[in-house]
Amino acid sequence: MFEYHGWITLRQSPEADADETGLPRVVDELRSRVDGLGSPYLADLRWLNGEAFLHVGGHTNHRPPAGSEADVVALYEQVAAVAPGAYGLLHLRDDEDPEHANELRVLRLARGTLTRHTEPLLSPCVPVVEDA
Repeated sequence: MFEYHGWITLRQSPEADADETGLPRVVDELRSRVDGLGSPYLADLRWLNGEAFLHVGGHTNHRPPAGSEADVVALYEQVAAVAPGAYGLLHLRDDEDPEHANELRVLRLARGTLTRHTEPLLSPCVPVVEDA
């Protein structure tokens, strides 16, 4: 089982007063990649109060192949590359990951870098989230 829930605030630069006039182009480029995640999963890219936000969520039997259109981690890597001011989190649970099968993982996107962490509030999944 592969479950994920995430959000990103899209920005071109980490500078507070940066010129974001190119952000609509970046958002348009990401839109086709976001649409590639496919239905019935949550993949929402929209503007709210002048800011661009991305929300994703899904639950599949297996993790999608690395680099495929359905690979949500690859989407986060793409955002890191094209919008280094973007920030957000992606929570993952992959029971087929031999090193982290009993953990909820968090990918943190900040300053163009994606880092991986164990989510301490929901790990270990057994017994914190569910019984053995």
